[in-house]
Amino acid sequence: MRDATELEPDMMAALARLSVRVGLNLQPDQELVMTAPTAALPLARAIAAEAYSAGARLVTPILSDGDIARARYAHGHDAGFDHAPAWLYDGMAQAYENGAARLALVGEDPFLLSDQDSARVGRANRANAAAYRPALMHISDFRINWSIMACPTPAWAARIFPDLPPAEALARLAQSIAQTARIDQEDPVAAWSAHNAALAKRCEVLNAARFDALQFSGQGTDLRIGLAEGHFWQGGASRARNGVTCNPNIPTEEVFTTPHAGKVDGVVRATKPLSHQGTLIEGIEMRFEAGRAVEARAARGQDVLSQMIATDEGAARLGEVALVPHSSPVSQCGHLFYNTLFDENAASHIAMGQCYASCLEGSDLTPEDIAARGGNKSLIHVDWMIGDGRTDVDGMRADMDPVPLMRKGEWVIG
Repeated sequence: MRDATELEPDMMAALARLSVRVGLNLQPDQELVMTAPTAALPLARAIAAEAYSAGARLVTPILSDGDIARARYAHGHDAGFDHAPAWLYDGMAQAYENGAARLALVGEDPFLLSDQDSARVGRANRANAAAYRPALMHISDFRINWSIMACPTPAWAARIFPDLPPAEALARLAQSIAQTARIDQEDPVAAWSAHNAALAKRCEVLNAARFDALQFSGQGTDLRIGLAEGHFWQGGASRARNGVTCNPNIPTEEVFTTPHAGKVDGVVRATKPLSHQGTLIEGIEMRFEAGRAVEARAARGQDVLSQMIATDEGAARLGEVALVPHSSPVSQCGHLFYNTLFDENAASHIAMGQCYASCLEGSDLTPEDIAARGGNKSLIHVDWMIGDGRTDVDGMRADMDPVPLMRKGEWVIG
């Protein structure tokens, strides 16, 4: 008999198929490296079966566990929080170099470490980010086909719906994921094809316009974001540098590009809380000068916010700007997910830290090339939401009047 806190078999099968056939577009004879929390193990197994059915040469799972993570903070030595398994990430980087695809299953308790020492959490994350960088570059440069997919888990559901019984909470979360991942439609693969086409059309319009900057205006926001030289917009399904077209994020409602790290000025206020390192950061306000956040305040979670933007030189600068309509399916769910994969697709957003070199024209760009174009470098990439139903966005170019792109959070261009 199926446990009340387990996923329905039909949903598990639909998520597995979507992950392999749409998210990754896994190729015959391609290897797959899959990371997942132990709570998502049943879905990971279903994805492995689907991947082998699609012709995968080998599926290598790498599991994480909440109880083991917490044991580190309860019993670990202090010096250990500056250490990370570089050997593991070097191996992952080698797998990607040899052509492996990457799938990340998410579904962890978003507040797993919220009661732990934030300084230790920050140290552990910095060490992990530094060690992971060789593998991350294959993803941020879009050298491989990769994707992130969510698995509804009891711990995650309990955080979102704390007043509901466990089985009911899981069912509500599963329903939201089904809606935003479009697996509640008769033909999810066809639905994603149509959605990807709409996002591609939006990107075509923005790329043809060749704006120099974007101007965001809203409640407490008056922000001008210069765009990197030779930038272009992406969204939905994209062609990786290995020639495979994949959907990096499921769900996704954004079109995004690379800002110029030295050309961001003004003030901006978050429209939704940010869940980061097990802490809910609320009421974020930042002021930028010449690309750098020179003031950063939060009504809650100030210590974590300050640690985040002090990670390295690039952590106080922008690496991404994304436009998302207020009417997106994620926004219409009416609740926070406490997970960036979802919450960033509820609103237009910016990201502190590492840029996506894949949003810069040209191939085989060196770090020096990326920096010369205005692309940012950092150990972090943290998205936070700045759009809502009151946000206006204009495209700016030196030789023309501002062009309305969004009004009251909705698109006004084709």
